Amino acid sequence: MKTFPEKLISVVLAFLIALTATIPSFAADNAAWEAMWEKEYENGVILFPGSDNSEINVSWYYSEKADSHVRVSSAPDLADCKSYVAECVEAPDGDYAYKATVTGLEAGKTYFYQCISGDFKSTVYSFETDEKPNEFSAIYMTDIHVSYANDDAEGIEVIKETAGTVQNLTDEAMRKHDASIILSTGDQASEGREDEYKGLASILAYKSVPIATTIGNHDRKGIAYKTFTNLPNEQDDAMVSSYIGKNYWFTKGDVLFLVMDSNNASGMDHRKFIKEAVDANPDAKWKVMMAHHDLYSGRIPHRESENKLLRMIWGPLADEFGIDIVLLGHSHYYTVTNVLYNGKTVQPYSSEMVNPEGTVYQVSGSITRPRDDDDIGLNEEWIGAWNTPDDRQIYNVLDFTADTLTVSAYYQCSDTAFNSYTIKKTSKE
Repeated sequence: MKTFPEKLISVVLAFLIALTATIPSFAADNAAWEAMWEKEYENGVILFPGSDNSEINVSWYYSEKADSHVRVSSAPDLADCKSYVAECVEAPDGDYAYKATVTGLEAGKTYFYQCISGDFKSTVYSFETDEKPNEFSAIYMTDIHVSYANDDAEGIEVIKETAGTVQNLTDEAMRKHDASIILSTGDQASEGREDEYKGLASILAYKSVPIATTIGNHDRKGIAYKTFTNLPNEQDDAMVSSYIGKNYWFTKGDVLFLVMDSNNASGMDHRKFIKEAVDANPDAKWKVMMAHHDLYSGRIPHRESENKLLRMIWGPLADEFGIDIVLLGHSHYYTVTNVLYNGKTVQPYSSEMVNPEGTVYQVSGSITRPRDDDDIGLNEEWIGAWNTPDDRQIYNVLDFTADTLTVSAYYQCSDTAFNSYTIKKTSKE
């Protein structure tokens, strides 16, 4: 498989290729980021996961309603390309969002694609499919918070600055770990505005690696999340529906990802959705759940009453369906629980947990809003690992093999993980 810098070189515009043969870290005031922003912001081309390894979803914006499609080819010049028609959805701020699903992808191949709406033709980007479907890496981050300032004149500059911060971290993580998917557990935006999501889509990595997003409480401040995203296998029969999105699932190899809206308190809907997803994927060896709200860390005492109610919903669901790990956000503090079942520790946290009979819950720190106060304490009954809060950005790498899932946490600009643990399965139970 190509490294991320090599992928990027096959994707970027000539002006970016001319900048360097190795991909730099882009700062918000860096010339490369400025050039990328000017070119990429308005149309917001971004990749989302498809239903499985044979699919990928594409989304972009255009100012008018027009016939639209995405062209996909195994050749950089798009020779012998295949076209996939895009659905048009009116966006809240006057633009139109276009969504297409690319199907029939083969393992271990590089594909080139271009989004077309009316007179608009995007840059030709590329993405790769996993060579070994059951062995891949994922980047997990949370509370990205691409932000808008209250002052309209300054708002776009704040979006560019915060998106640049995310660009820096994502670029570094991809160069070092060459992941094939990015997992984001909510609060991609701060106000739920379309221009915030366009800022997120300006980040180059998300045009060559799909990002699986989760609904956060800040995403619910607007309605733009719903038109921005293009997600597979969404729940369409919920009794209690959200105005910005739904639960959805997808698979990568033998991993089933369940992406849940923890803002929605309808346990019956969540259970029905999870059961149907698990029944549809009986051979999934790993079950990974993503949701936004912190459940167990106890770092923010005034949220404990909320967390107690949330635990009553999500804990029994994780227990019933054998969820291996739940990835969370919201509190902006890094914590990892012991192995929990029925709200109790059944196996202490350790660097290697073999055949755990329960679930590990992890929360990571915010990308643009890390918390550095440490006067609140932990729920020591549940928490097995944590960091001393500081103002450094954190990202995590999930490395999947046939029998192991290793989760490693990194500070930005560090080559060594500050915490790492492995869940190992030696049986199918």
